[in-house]
Amino acid sequence: MSAASTAESADFRGPLDITRAATVVLDADSTVIGWSPAAAELLGYGPSDALGRPLTAFLSVRPAGGTLPAEASGAAGPGPGPPSLVGNEIHVARTRDGRELLVATATCPLPGAAGASGPGTPDRILVAAEVEALLHWESRIALLQGLATQSPVGLAIYDTDLRLSWSNTAYEREMGQPLAAFRGKRAEELYGAGSFVTPGYPHTLAGVMRQVLDTGEPVLDLHFRGQPPSDPGRDHLWSCAYYRLEDAHGHALGVCEDAFDITDRYRVQERLTLLVEAGRRIGTVLDVATTAEEIADVAVPDFAATVRVDVTRAAVTGETAAVGSPADMTLLRVAERSAPGSGTPDPGRPDTGPTGSGPTGSGPTGSGPTGSGPTGSGPTGSGPTATARGPAGPGGTNSPGGPGGPRQPYPPVDYPPGSPQNRSLSSGGLVLDEGTLVVPLRTGGGILGLVTFDRGEGLDTSGRTPGPDRATTFDNGEVALADELAARAAVCIDNARRYTRERTASLALQRQLLPHHLPPQSAVETAYRYLPADDVTGVGGDWFDVIPLSGTRVGLVVGDVVGHGLQAAATMGRLRTSVRAFAQLDMAPDELLTRLDDLVGQPAEDRSDACGGAVETYDVTTGATCLYAVYDPVSRRCVMARAGHLPPAIVGPGGEVSFPDLPAGPPLGLGGLPFESMEIDLPVGSLLALFTDGLVEARDHDIGRGLDTLGQVLGDRSASLEELCDRAVSELVPGGTSADDTALLLVRTRALGADRVADWELTAEPVSVGRARELATGQLEAWGLEELVFATQLVVSELVTNAVRYAGGPLGLRLIRDRTLVCEVADTGHTSPHLRHSAADDEGGRGLFIVAQLVQRWGTRYTPTGKTIWTEQALPPAEAG
Repeated sequence: MSAASTAESADFRGPLDITRAATVVLDADSTVIGWSPAAAELLGYGPSDALGRPLTAFLSVRPAGGTLPAEASGAAGPGPGPPSLVGNEIHVARTRDGRELLVATATCPLPGAAGASGPGTPDRILVAAEVEALLHWESRIALLQGLATQSPVGLAIYDTDLRLSWSNTAYEREMGQPLAAFRGKRAEELYGAGSFVTPGYPHTLAGVMRQVLDTGEPVLDLHFRGQPPSDPGRDHLWSCAYYRLEDAHGHALGVCEDAFDITDRYRVQERLTLLVEAGRRIGTVLDVATTAEEIADVAVPDFAATVRVDVTRAAVTGETAAVGSPADMTLLRVAERSAPGSGTPDPGRPDTGPTGSGPTGSGPTGSGPTGSGPTGSGPTGSGPTATARGPAGPGGTNSPGGPGGPRQPYPPVDYPPGSPQNRSLSSGGLVLDEGTLVVPLRTGGGILGLVTFDRGEGLDTSGRTPGPDRATTFDNGEVALADELAARAAVCIDNARRYTRERTASLALQRQLLPHHLPPQSAVETAYRYLPADDVTGVGGDWFDVIPLSGTRVGLVVGDVVGHGLQAAATMGRLRTSVRAFAQLDMAPDELLTRLDDLVGQPAEDRSDACGGAVETYDVTTGATCLYAVYDPVSRRCVMARAGHLPPAIVGPGGEVSFPDLPAGPPLGLGGLPFESMEIDLPVGSLLALFTDGLVEARDHDIGRGLDTLGQVLGDRSASLEELCDRAVSELVPGGTSADDTALLLVRTRALGADRVADWELTAEPVSVGRARELATGQLEAWGLEELVFATQLVVSELVTNAVRYAGGPLGLRLIRDRTLVCEVADTGHTSPHLRHSAADDEGGRGLFIVAQLVQRWGTRYTPTGKTIWTEQALPPAEAG
């Protein structure tokens, strides 16, 4: 808009104002004797053309075609204008170029004209203007009238001294008195306690208006918070605009203030913001106590002065109690938060006094020094204070520590009959009792607990009455908001309860399935560490085992199951049991992994539900990895194979670290490729480290860096295995937990001396049976094991006899003195003897049965050249000790 049009639009003179209207002076005969420049501009006739002509030459009462239009005729009659103008009429004017215009006219008789009414004597003045311009001016006048009397926007004019000089009706209603009562007052006198909350501007009314007066730049949508005189007990918020008022010469006359009360809209926006904040902050972790603390943090102090969250014992522990049972109603105080300076009694724990009156409570979000009181309050002005309790103690339950560290016990609460909380528990609905709002945490038809929002109508902690700006009741919108907050918290708490139940079950199952301790082995010295995954990821499926095998050998295994949770823990248990079963059959590592791969591949094909249909569930068994190794302390050789797992780390006696290039088979259940074994010589004192990827792989570094760090830790030959385990965990998992669980098994090899092993080669002839008895007897006497001579002679005789009769030579006899006496007979046959019960008339078949009664264990181990039958006998107590 140009400056000229702006000035024109700001001209509020009426179209029939004599200073701007088309003016005609008439005599008594309606002859034109005066013609203004505005009349010449409107009709196109100059004064020389108009003077002396009758008025009817320019104006007619009716248009050429008939009656006046309705909108034009409706404007006839008295209208707005100066008091001296009367009788507005609508005429049709003919312009010089032949056009017809609808014009409104008004006439004014001249004083003294009645006495001199001859021709040429001025009798009256007629003013005319286009009807459209008149209607436009009337709408502008109506606008000004509406702003002054009907507008909901408060308008006020302050002079250059910032004293109020005028206000409209809306402003008077806001002040609660007529304009005359407060005219001339300064802004600070009207709203002394208020201030602007919009950043970047002065905080006071005088400061903002002075800035507008000095700069001339208007400001828009400044938010002012204060209490109007008409509503002194409640804070309001206005959206204000200020602009400078100037005269025709540009001199400042004052400042105009436009103020619109947006309190209701702002409170709706606050509630929406609170809901958004609740969605962002409530339920960040799957922990009941943390979720309870989060809803208290969100609601205090913006929504309530005090918030208490009481949760059922079953919800805290993850249990599922019957709805309506007494166990369901055992409430524990899980979280409590109060704004500074607020004090409300706690009906559930009357012995503790008003909230905030005791020492500052300790907990993850406590803001003050640790205290023993059940409630807390921080220093005034330091922000809301919290009380949170944690896992153990009388009346409490066990719960994992949250982000803030260990928690104190959750104290039980017992609400008396008639209290809002007791009524809410009885009815299952929310209860509003003056300044206290109790909302149940409902989910699945049951109640998980209660949330109490309290605005504290009583005295604060200093004994003072709360300020008048603090609302002490809840309106309908706030009740709905509290119900929504509680509903969101209930869903999160129920999810946390379910997660707690599953995690507790998974951890218990995993602890039961993993080795509780590793028995001492003659072949190796062992140490291990297992770290579950963090609370966010859940229990994983990493596992390890040390399996004693025949011939003093030992099986070493580590594995990793895909996924987390109860299913992964159960799958880990199935795999560990299967590996132990296959290992007892003395299978080679590659054969064991092949059998395990076949076993893993079966469930995906055979699994079905009770109705015979396929169950479409994710199989965490497929894709599991495993590393299996067998170490023989007699030969000091280790045979190993892997199925998609990381190779082990080997540290030689001199401290050199290597990761053998072990053939990488596919993960279990995928099939398609065979597994290959590798045999490695391990000198006495070598260190073998088996681990899962959770140890060496993390979000902040790749697996190569983790392997380098592990190698540096294991290279210290002076440290014990336990120290190496601790160092490896502290270096690679500094936080104690990670996104994946971690398993580490360290093994230091040993060897059996030549004085503890005796072996001989025999021919496959009957005379070898006696020779075997003589050799075994002599060796036992040399070892001082005379008590075992008789039983060993029977065992050797039976096994060598069977080898001579049913297999071929050469034969091998080996005795090993370890924690037990091991007797082994090797032959070239591939058939294994079977224990059976002989009939009364059978001549044979009793020898192996007798052997089984004399020894602790016996079995068959297949080799590339045949098989080995082995037995183990317990040593005499003196030797065993």
